[in-house]
Formats: sequence, C-alpha cells, structure tokens
Amino acid sequence: MSLKSKQELVEVVRPRYWKAGKVEKQKILDEFTCATGYHRKHAIRVLKNRISRTRRRKRTGYPSIYQGEVVQALEQIWEIYGHLCSKRLQPFLPEAIRVLERCQEIEFSAETKELLLKISSASIDRCLRPLRLTTRHGLSTTKPASLFKNLIPVRTFTEWDEEQPGFLEIDLVAHCGNTTEGQFLCTWTCTDLCTGWTDVTGLLHRSQEAVAEAVCRMRQRLPFPLLGIDSDNGGEFINDLLYRYCLDEKITFTRSRPYQKNDQAHVEQKNWSVVRHTVGYDRWETEQELALLESIYDDLRLYINFFQPSLKLIAKERIGNKTIKRYDTAKTPYQQVLERQDISFKVKAHLAHLYVQLNPAELRKRIDQKIAQLWKISR
Repeated sequence: MSLKSKQELVEVVRPRYWKAGKVEKQKILDEFTCATGYHRKHAIRVLKNRISRTRRRKRTGYPSIYQGEVVQALEQIWEIYGHLCSKRLQPFLPEAIRVLERCQEIEFSAETKELLLKISSASIDRCLRPLRLTTRHGLSTTKPASLFKNLIPVRTFTEWDEEQPGFLEIDLVAHCGNTTEGQFLCTWTCTDLCTGWTDVTGLLHRSQEAVAEAVCRMRQRLPFPLLGIDSDNGGEFINDLLYRYCLDEKITFTRSRPYQKNDQAHVEQKNWSVVRHTVGYDRWETEQELALLESIYDDLRLYINFFQPSLKLIAKERIGNKTIKRYDTAKTPYQQVLERQDISFKVKAHLAHLYVQLNPAELRKRIDQKIAQLWKISR
C-alpha cells in the first residue's frame, strides 16, 4: 500500500474510530494494522491524530556571518597554504594574512579581515566542507634487514631527546605506482621531533649509497646539528654503510619495532601531508623525472618549513578507556626554531632574512606548475 493510500484510509477510518466503543475499536485496529502494516501503538496514535504531517522546521540559532567575500577569501588562503586542516589554519591565519598582504597577493575589506581573524576552527570546517577531497594510499616497499638488528639501536653518544632539536625520524616514500617491480624513484623524508622541521630529497633508487648521500645533503640544510636518526627496519637503512657513518660522525642511530608504523608516527605523517599530498602516487623512473622532482622539493622545503603550521602533542592522559590529548598552538617549524634558546642567533637571523623574501603564493604556484610538468612527462 502506498503512502497516499494509507493517508486516504486514515481519513476514512478515523471518524469511525473516534465514535466506536472499546470492543469495536479493537476490531477497527485489527483491520487497520492488517491493511497498513503499522505497529498497533503507532496505529492508535495515527487514528487519534497525535502525529501530524512532518514539516520542515525553521533553523534556530544565530544567522550565518561567514559567507560571500569571507568564504571566498578563506578559500583563497586555504588554497595558497596547501589545504591545511582547520586546527592548524585557524591559529596561523593572522600571520598568513600578514604575509599575503605584504606580498600583495590578497586584498579585501576591513570587515572581511576582521571576520577572518576571529573565525573559529569549526566555522572554517563548515565553510570549506564542499572543497574537501578523498584520497588514496600507496604501496609499502620496506624489506626487512636482519644483519645489523643486534647492533641497532645504538645509544653510544647521547640519549634520544625529543625536547632538543636534532633528533630526526627518517623514511623513504616509493614512487612505484601500482607495482614495486623494477627500478623507480624514491623520496627521502625526515622530520625533527622537537621543531617539526622537515626535509625531503629525491633519490634515483633505494640503495644504501643513495641513502647515505641523502643524509649528508640533509645535514647541510638543517638549521641545527644532526644528533640522532631513527629509521624503520628496511635494508636501505639497516646496513654497514649508514651504521659506520653514524659511528664516525657521532650520530645516535636507532630503529623502530618491526611492523609498528606508529613508532615513526611523525615521519609517516609527513609522508602523506608533504610527499603524497604534493606529488601523488604515480610511477617515476627516469633521471629527467628525478631532476624535476628535486626542483619541486627545492621550493617545497621552503613552503613546508616556513608556511605550514603543525600541532605538537604536549600532554596525553588516559582516563578509563579514553585517551585525552592536549596540543600546543599550531606553529610553523620556522616559528618553533625562532623560539629555541639552544639555536644560535646567527642561524635565526639567516632564517628571518630568508623568510621576508619568500612569497607563499608564488611558491605554491611554482610547485603546482612543476607538478603539472611532472605528471605530463609520466603520462
């Protein structure tokens, strides 16, 4: 029976039900429930007219103030700063707007600016919800190496200290497409646990020599000394070459537990937010593609470390079956470095001089153009 037929039947049966006695009402209910399939209690309420046709209720609460130019400006800032989540974007908005105004990349009214400066992270999510995209995942290429597992971790020179800059988690991202057969390019990713400073380097292949060379290149770009590295159990890391290099350079070398990806949560997060989010999951193999990938990373390192704020976990408490986490205000790695007392003034002055010369919108534009070229080559 259709809904319209049920409504017509209700209009016919209801007057009879109102006038009927107790025994007759029971007979009417038996017939009515048999015809409509309603539950007996629901049929009683319908025939007593206690359920009216549902109507769309008017929305209550405050009227929306984030619309029009405010949403357009927010979308523009969100695009320039690489689709940051609201928890990272909201505390960074004042600095983001200041930088873009200095570079003359945005221009809006004083009223719009005032609204942007006081918008909450929840309102940012509501404004940007239509633009969110779903993503895919890549393949794992980690092959265990057991020869040096008894030697690593080594804590010969200094204990692992997450509150001191210089202790980095390292990992490789494979650009192998849908198959791990043959040779393909990789990205060396490393992130500092204290400041969040992140470095990425393109590699022609995942060999011991390529990884050792990447460590040397990375050390030259860091704004602080390299004190320790922590890797997974892949053979490109757990080998004699990198082990001897760390012994000679007095670098603490440790490894994560097998099959425990959360042991390297910091760098695994950067594998997605920095590498996959930027260059995707395609397969690249040639030196031409490597040169273009390295050109992208030259801009990406500046973009990530100077203009991408991140949240830092400062406390975690378990209450019953719940874990309550507290995070610091979102800051960029550059801001974290400036706040450190154990980093020299000379390094901070150099970074500040570089910062005022950078334009995040121009960096984002160059990165996107080079990515388009890379994808065009791989097709």
